[in-house]
Amino acid sequence: MEKLRFLLSVTNDDNDYQIEQAAVACAAAEKAGIDLEIVSAGDNGIVQSQQILTRIQSSSEPRPNAILLEPAGSTALPQVARAAVEAGIGWAVLSREADYVAEMRTTYRVPIFIVTPDHKEIGRIQGRQLSALLPRGGLVLNIQGPSQSMAAQQRHEGLLETKPKNVELRILKGHWSESSAHKAVSAWLRLSTSRETRIAAVCAQDDSMALGARKAFEECPAEERERWLQVPFLGCDGLPKTGQEWVRRKLLTTTVFSEPTAGRATEIMVQAIMSGTQPALRTLVVTESIPAVEELAAQAARRQAASPD
Repeated sequence: MEKLRFLLSVTNDDNDYQIEQAAVACAAAEKAGIDLEIVSAGDNGIVQSQQILTRIQSSSEPRPNAILLEPAGSTALPQVARAAVEAGIGWAVLSREADYVAEMRTTYRVPIFIVTPDHKEIGRIQGRQLSALLPRGGLVLNIQGPSQSMAAQQRHEGLLETKPKNVELRILKGHWSESSAHKAVSAWLRLSTSRETRIAAVCAQDDSMALGARKAFEECPAEERERWLQVPFLGCDGLPKTGQEWVRRKLLTTTVFSEPTAGRATEIMVQAIMSGTQPALRTLVVTESIPAVEELAAQAARRQAASPD
């Protein structure tokens, strides 16, 4: 059998989670002895669609045996998926749901599946973290991903399910990057009303945005900076070299670890092609609070005991 060739399409090449997606897929591909090409969509769904279609329709280069896609736009590219599976190419959707996958599996024999975290559960975990950290409640600056992102929408829905009623959200929009959150928070800080606002915590939908928010507060005048930086900063993704390291260095208070999906999807796709079987429709990856919610509650209790007022 010829050496398998996979194509991995990531949303961008500068977000820490996307960088890790590429790294874990490369490690899985090397272990399995397959060739892996990685392309970045630059956060543009149209570009992503064109990049993938070019590989599917190429007459000068061998087609990939499988395509692994983390959607960059508002859809998971159902028409591109159909073009791929009709050409006999396996298809895996990463880090989000895609309704068309179940239907295609009834028609086509190539492996077609989803590997994703439970984004609502990620939001629920952040709600539990806020409950542990803020027993008295308060106003939380909530930095979300782009409005068209299903992950951002589902994480918000999960957060609303578990956050305490005495926690109010002030929502700012980012774009899954440190710079976007820095820009959003800096603009908010320039508002005259922000100076009188008492923020109890900053909760971002990924670690890079949490760090970008923190850097915006670090640029405040000294008399304001200390007050801002005393609040908890919450992130998500929790990768060992970024989010978890930022928690260890106390740049973030807590994060939600979400296992990268590309490595697991690569392993599943290789096994499915080699065995000629259709894998499970959906594989959920691990999500967990770091530190554990119980430890966050203990931290909050110690702080409250030290400052009874």
